[in-house]
Amino acid sequence: MSDRLAVFAYGSLVSGASAGRTLGRPIEDPVPARLRGHRRRWTLVRDNLRSEKTFARADDGTLPSFFLGLNLELAAAREDGPNGALIEVSEGELRRLDLRELRYDRIEVTGEVGSDGAGGFDRVFVYVAKPAHHAPDPPEGALVIATYAREVETAFASLGAGELERYRSTTDRCPVELVEAVLVRDRIPEGNPREW
Repeated sequence: MSDRLAVFAYGSLVSGASAGRTLGRPIEDPVPARLRGHRRRWTLVRDNLRSEKTFARADDGTLPSFFLGLNLELAAAREDGPNGALIEVSEGELRRLDLRELRYDRIEVTGEVGSDGAGGFDRVFVYVAKPAHHAPDPPEGALVIATYAREVETAFASLGAGELERYRSTTDRCPVELVEAVLVRDRIPEGNPREW
């Protein structure tokens, strides 16, 4: 019998609709969880002018140089850590998520999942920023796409009572402006988000 695998989703993957588009199936019964020894910050950076998707500001059409996304980093304290959702996946689906999360490395965190263990899963993985895409301090002119921020908050609100508040209390304050943006150029792999 093969291991039961899961991904600890802590940002846009918490959205069943978004994760489902990538995996090509409905996401049923995500398991709310916490990830000990980590913190959630806006430290994933994407070069807007050189990546597979380029967005313009909706208000004036300019092309920002960088956009930020959520990332998990190791924390000094061993508190409960940020909340998220465990989503059951197959080996093949992990490879599909690797394509979506191309600026992130997949690492195993089975022993760090919540105080109740890994929710019945044998192995749990999470995506953290690759060193080249990790920006502890945002580059000059970096922004966050408002659609991304709204999707994440909506996903946590639908995860269950208190999960949105827990998300907000375990996420560092966004260090840059949130802007409405429109996709103007893309080479986005199938199943990857086009809204951010």
